[in-house]
Amino acid sequence: MQKNCAKNTNTKITNPIKHIIQNKAVFNDFKPDLKIVSPGRINLIGEHTDYNNGFVLPTAIDKNIYFYFKKNGSPTKCNIKSKSYDVVLELDLDAVKPSETEWENYVLGVIHELKKITTKIEGFDCLIDSDLPIGAGISSSASLECGMAVGLNSLFNLGQSLETLIKLSRAAEHNYVGTKCGIMDQFAVVMSKKDHVILLDCESLDYELIPIDISPYQFLLLNTNVSHNLASSEYNNRRMECEEGLKIIQKKHPDINSLRHVTLEILEEFRANMDSVIYNRCHYVINENSRVIAAAEHLKAGDLEAFGTLMYQSHDGLENDYEVSCDELDFLVKYSKSNEHILGSRMMGGGFGGCTINLIHKNAVAPYVKEVSEAYKATFGIDLTPIVVNPSGGTSALLN
Repeated sequence: MQKNCAKNTNTKITNPIKHIIQNKAVFNDFKPDLKIVSPGRINLIGEHTDYNNGFVLPTAIDKNIYFYFKKNGSPTKCNIKSKSYDVVLELDLDAVKPSETEWENYVLGVIHELKKITTKIEGFDCLIDSDLPIGAGISSSASLECGMAVGLNSLFNLGQSLETLIKLSRAAEHNYVGTKCGIMDQFAVVMSKKDHVILLDCESLDYELIPIDISPYQFLLLNTNVSHNLASSEYNNRRMECEEGLKIIQKKHPDINSLRHVTLEILEEFRANMDSVIYNRCHYVINENSRVIAAAEHLKAGDLEAFGTLMYQSHDGLENDYEVSCDELDFLVKYSKSNEHILGSRMMGGGFGGCTINLIHKNAVAPYVKEVSEAYKATFGIDLTPIVVNPSGGTSALLN
């Protein structure tokens, strides 16, 4: 597969749902009944393993989407204003349907899924603001879904559990956006705890909160400013390729229900009869699951050098076996290896753009950002955006 990335483009899309300019009267002197903060997330290691029922190691970060909710007294009319996009989405709860504008489908999908299980939602107004970069691979989509779900659950006293809201938000992305994502993003956005990472078993949803102290190092994201669309064919193709590999294995091992339970020894039994691409996809997933378990142990032991080595191994698998990287991401990971203050680096997220995550000494951040930004601009003609992040808590109510 040829690896390349498309730069961000602004495409005007006609939407059947009415949009109104920012100064709509309903949001003048807006006084909310409820305030919700919903974070983005990073994944330290364990990419594309969640939809294979594997292990992941994510945490929420201190970059958020903010929701301000107010009941408006109408039985079905809702107004949702995005400050980022400078538009207001008007909708009727009795006529919710997919939009041609992607960000709206994360919101509409959640409302659609909630309406399947409750009749208690009535008209509301919601103002959405954000300091979470979009398209950087830090789950602005899951943050939007989960913030809307948790907010409506609280506003209308729906009584749904956090686990239900997590699964419901994932269903919204499947059914309204078209991305067959796993559970990791929504789980991390809702369930994270400050200064911890989550070792999550995506099959059982059993999890362990692991305290994380990486001082004097910190996590630095470098946004390539080239973007992928997670609803595009390549993300879903990877899922289908993994499913194809599993079906081949199941002919001899019918009791195995996911790649999570396939070992390298079992995979080797089928190498001669398996397309090389399918083999490589499975090979990556099996190895990545092992890396996640090892990485968690290294964090518990405070062995950051060993953890950093696994980050580099993860990127190598994503680049070569899973083929979801791109030239810009590969450049940044390779460049990091020449800096003694960086212990590990890899691409993060679905792929084909977004960020690298780097474990770097805090005193080296500023000079390294300057150096790598100049090299990146000289090579690709694109500005690099640095984002320093810290492990944070999950979706919650804001204090007044």
